[in-house]
Amino acid sequence: MKKILAALPLIALGTSAYAADKCGSVSIADMNWNSATLIAHVDKFILENGYGCDAELVPGDTMPTGASMIEKGEPDIAPEMWSNSMREALDKGVEEGRLRFAGQSLSDGGEEGFWVPKYMVDKDPTLATIAGVIAHAKEFEHPEDPELSAFYTCPAGWNCQISSGNLFEALKLSDAGFDLVDPGSGAGLSGAIAKAYERQEPWFGYYWAPTAVLGKYEMVKVDFGSGIDEAEFKNCTTAEDCENPKVTMYPPSMVQTVTTEGFAKRAPEAYEYLANRAFTNAQMNGLLAWMEDNQADGDVAMEHFLTENADTWTAWVSEEAAAKIKTALDNL
Repeated sequence: MKKILAALPLIALGTSAYAADKCGSVSIADMNWNSATLIAHVDKFILENGYGCDAELVPGDTMPTGASMIEKGEPDIAPEMWSNSMREALDKGVEEGRLRFAGQSLSDGGEEGFWVPKYMVDKDPTLATIAGVIAHAKEFEHPEDPELSAFYTCPAGWNCQISSGNLFEALKLSDAGFDLVDPGSGAGLSGAIAKAYERQEPWFGYYWAPTAVLGKYEMVKVDFGSGIDEAEFKNCTTAEDCENPKVTMYPPSMVQTVTTEGFAKRAPEAYEYLANRAFTNAQMNGLLAWMEDNQADGDVAMEHFLTENADTWTAWVSEEAAAKIKTALDNL
């Protein structure tokens, strides 16, 4: 009898039921922006119902969450970490065996650029290039001065105001008649795009993804013809005291799922799901637009995503987990 009992853990070790039991309590950072809270709620539902984890959402934000994971080993998971903002600390946490980078939250990375509406490019494909925009500068009417052309920059006080201003200078847009238009706020910038779209008017300016705005309004990122110079971007484009900025496209920002090493070791099947789980910017733009239109929080958006996009999320999980998750969805 003792021999049989002693063998039971070895027999069970390979089973998913044992792995699920080992998952135990899991804390997930619920960051305070829409894409992150959506992913956090998706992870919670899938880990609970697919892998038997006892998952809990805890409030989070990039810097404090990253610091807490490194120093205290909690929370277990940061579903959407814009890791460049604390790259050295995170890399050190991985090096010291405290953290793991599970995978990409956004497979395209965070995306920035100068944009024009797609309806303009449909009429004139050259407007997808900076040379075409400059050649048609007069079309981009300034809201206050008819003699000038408008480039809508990042709101004052935001870090992206530095990069967009330096690239404005590097591209010599003022020589083409453009003037920097400060929208005053993020809402002012998105409102300017919405207004232009409703009237089918020209618009040119800075924006980023994933966002609800780019989910609602089809925009085309303008090609500078320069490619990406990451060293230039890091050392000059993003520096307030950059004296001689050069042209470079925006490099994608790393947006990763970070876990503690302890979680990764005790719940390898659940960790594998996180390594597989990634949204494209196009997918997330559409989901953010849906959240805004329906005034949906992360929990409601999670149910919408899992119900309407089974082909996407079933590719992230095992067949057994997928069956359990579908059953749980049917019981909502």
